[in-house]
Amino acid sequence: MVRFPIGDDTEGLTRRGLLRGAAGLAATGLVGAGLVGAGPAGATATQADRGGTLMVTVPAEPPHLCSAFDSNMGPCLIGSKVLEGLIAFAPDLSPIPVLARSWDISDDGLTYTFALRENVLWHDGHPFTADDVVFSFREAWSVLHPFGRTAYANVVAAEAIGPHQVVFRLSAPAPYLMSYMNVFGAQVLPRHVYEGTDIRRNPANWAPVGTGPFRFVEWRHGSHVRLERNAAYWRAGLPYLDSIVFRFIPDPLARALALRSGQLHMAVSSAIAYPNLRLFDDPDRYTIDGGDGTFLFSQFLLHFNMRQPVLADRRVRLAMQAAIDRDRLLALAFAGHGKAADGPLPSTLAKFHVPATGGGYDPALSERLLDEAGLPRRVDGVRLRVALDFIDTVNIHIPEFLRQQLRQVGIRLDLRVGDLASYLRRIYTDETYDMALNTAHALPDPSLGLQRLYWSKSIVRGVPWSNGARYANPDLDRIMETAARDGDTARRWADIRQWQEIARRDLPILNLIEQQWVTVADNRVLRPSRQADGLFASYADVSLAAQATPA
Repeated sequence: MVRFPIGDDTEGLTRRGLLRGAAGLAATGLVGAGLVGAGPAGATATQADRGGTLMVTVPAEPPHLCSAFDSNMGPCLIGSKVLEGLIAFAPDLSPIPVLARSWDISDDGLTYTFALRENVLWHDGHPFTADDVVFSFREAWSVLHPFGRTAYANVVAAEAIGPHQVVFRLSAPAPYLMSYMNVFGAQVLPRHVYEGTDIRRNPANWAPVGTGPFRFVEWRHGSHVRLERNAAYWRAGLPYLDSIVFRFIPDPLARALALRSGQLHMAVSSAIAYPNLRLFDDPDRYTIDGGDGTFLFSQFLLHFNMRQPVLADRRVRLAMQAAIDRDRLLALAFAGHGKAADGPLPSTLAKFHVPATGGGYDPALSERLLDEAGLPRRVDGVRLRVALDFIDTVNIHIPEFLRQQLRQVGIRLDLRVGDLASYLRRIYTDETYDMALNTAHALPDPSLGLQRLYWSKSIVRGVPWSNGARYANPDLDRIMETAARDGDTARRWADIRQWQEIARRDLPILNLIEQQWVTVADNRVLRPSRQADGLFASYADVSLAAQATPA
């Protein structure tokens, strides 16, 4: 049995963990890219000033604040300060305790036992117990969350063993399971609030009741969400802040100017557009940090609707791949932050990633493939006309760049922008689209984060962020399913490498850019504990230097 006992006195990351995490970040290339700042963001908790209101902006106003059934980042950016998961992740991706104080994994990988913290209260005064975890698993994580269909496929039972112990029993090993037990993948819900309700429509999704360091106070739509200090938080002496205000500023330049003028302290999740990061190239005033999203292993991608006859032709999809200069896209639209993608797995997942041997920019090849597909240029020079859907928070320079690139080989791209709700309905419910831009998170294991995009069993109408391409390949299904339950590391890695080759060959999804999620913070913000899932950190130990609250 593998044991992970962590005492109650381990409330943050140790110095050893921080040093280990720095090495882990260096391995991902984030330090070398100059995106992980030092300065006051590395201050220790003993230096913290108490009180104050932290002013934060995010890329967009979320549809709700509950991530127990939604893999969209927006709800968790805010909700993670109110609700919590069982664990979080150190910078090197090792688990650290949150609502679970320790855990055991049996030698055969079929039993996971979590010892939960005692004397934890929900914000309404009810005690937190194992029943809350079991309820969250049965009614939300495993059945409603887009990742749940794959993440918990091998979990056959979740049981409460007394008030503060939970056991998950598996039918086959799930090597990736611990990578999903944080607040992004397994946000624990209060059973007494959600039981007997439609979880997706419960009013608590907009006014959450949690166990976290901050309590929900108000949501003024179009303006802000306000959270206030939870005086009964289970981590003694925390949080330091009195309150947090998440401001919604639709215009990217206005967000940058608000941070520059001191109206904001932080902009998270690349809320500052990549080209505008140069405005904060002043280490005496600002810290630019690309490490908060390491856990996500995100890629910006274009997926094809395989049920559209012209796009079902593999030659057309390969032609589009050859027509797009991903290195130039990275330079122009992402200001060089990230890396040009070369396939379904990001290169930062080094133990799984297989470098591509082809598939680069080649307009001449693109033209030949389109000719072979029976799409000659007409008199107006156009071979094909297709629509591209994207969300209104996407940097407009990205779809504009794609339109210009595809125009050169005779493909006319009609841009169709919408809000998140209309985008999700068109792609995953109505299925009335040609191509769509999206961000996908591989997470620390491809079975966890990427299988859902290629697995035919993830073609589920109405489930966002699932297999929107409607791609089905029985051979790949079999390989993915085997990899997801194989406890033999060497065999599993071989299967995942084969999976990459099939996905590159069939190309239902064109991966464009390996993304970095950048946080820009005023140096008056003290963030002593660093996490690989820092976008979803609780901010319990975040503080402000004296006189730091904007007027």
